[in-house]
Amino acid sequence: MKIPVNIFWFRRDLRLHDNAGLYNSLKSGNPVLPIFIFDKIILEQLEDKRDRRVEFIQKSLSEIQAQLAKLGSSLLVKFGTPLEAWKQLTEEFEIKAVFTNHDYEPYAKQRDAQVQDFLKSNGISFHTFKDQVIFEKGEVLKDDGTPYLVYTPYSKRWKSLLNDFYLKSYPTEKHFSNFLKTDAFEFPSLSSIGFDQTALTPPHSGEAGRGLFPPKKVRDELIKNYGNTRDYPGIEGTSKLSVHLRFGTISIRELARQAQALSEKYFNELIWREFYQMILWHFPNVEQSFKRQYDRIIWDNNEAHFQKWCEGKTGYPIVDAGMRELNETGYMHNRVRMIVASFLTKHLLIDWRWGEAYFAEKLLDFELASNNGGWQWAAGSGCDAAPYFRVFNPYLQTQKFDPELKYIKQWVPELDSFDYPQPIIEHEFARKRVLATYKIALG
Repeated sequence: MKIPVNIFWFRRDLRLHDNAGLYNSLKSGNPVLPIFIFDKIILEQLEDKRDRRVEFIQKSLSEIQAQLAKLGSSLLVKFGTPLEAWKQLTEEFEIKAVFTNHDYEPYAKQRDAQVQDFLKSNGISFHTFKDQVIFEKGEVLKDDGTPYLVYTPYSKRWKSLLNDFYLKSYPTEKHFSNFLKTDAFEFPSLSSIGFDQTALTPPHSGEAGRGLFPPKKVRDELIKNYGNTRDYPGIEGTSKLSVHLRFGTISIRELARQAQALSEKYFNELIWREFYQMILWHFPNVEQSFKRQYDRIIWDNNEAHFQKWCEGKTGYPIVDAGMRELNETGYMHNRVRMIVASFLTKHLLIDWRWGEAYFAEKLLDFELASNNGGWQWAAGSGCDAAPYFRVFNPYLQTQKFDPELKYIKQWVPELDSFDYPQPIIEHEFARKRVLATYKIALG
């Protein structure tokens, strides 16, 4: 006899604490079976079978499993396409309702619509909730009902709408007794889903802790000083919480409360993230330039130059340091992200989509909305982008933000030796070339 249950489907919300959809499922009346689906469609697109994001997910699921075991429950993990997984689940359980949280990316919307149709055909209701942002979709709009295309007025409206209700946590713990009581389900191993389990270990490069997944909590002092330290890659001046926001291993509401109390600059960065999520929702055709005239640019797209950029061998130390940090740890300091993106698009005149795709492959905190928004900002083609004639000078950026070369020497140890390459392109030549090229395209 099948067990009647409600199901909570984990996706970008890998935590039991303060989880909107989970809270609503636990209050819904039936025992709640929590599940996660390793989506075959997504995993098969990952070329690197040592992708540390998969390891991060597995680690997060193991933490959830340990918590559930203490409650006499278990997480059920499936591997396959979402539709295949749901077909299996409907055969294994008498499902009354499914609960989950909103996901705003184009593939996710298509996936959810397909799953919802399947569940509906089986008489099962599908409920989704806002969880990974404070404001979503059309909640922050201009007076005429259209979406904001510029961050500053968006952020002002965002702040004007904010009250304590939006930052209130969901008390999931009060209802933990409603999880389905069951023996532990067996987890699929990473090797069983096609990933090289033995190779999935954090890199170590001599410096204690480098390359490890960052902690979920950040000191108040760091948030307080964020405005003064955020641009200097050689010091620990950023929270590195982006991977936790990406996979929902922390609550955006708790982080927003902390930021609101301690640092307007940090708080504003959280609003930037929501701005890009809102833009993606309203304008999902992210493979095109937001300002369509920028698709008229004739890119140089030199493959040898692109390879040197990927490897961190351009002869521009700040650029090379950033790319090596990315390749080794899956992380790159935000100031350096802007520098390397500007260098690829403006100095090398390579299509921003090439860089966007490389970041999507390498970044532990990859999030489509922010990644696309950041690359289009650097290229000048985005909705609220840097003007096209702004060309970052890597030497001046170094003088300003890494004057003692602390960050550069950490990642480019051969800097002062004959082993370090000469610049692959001359700065002034590159600056004049990109300005001329953009001017022709933009008229």
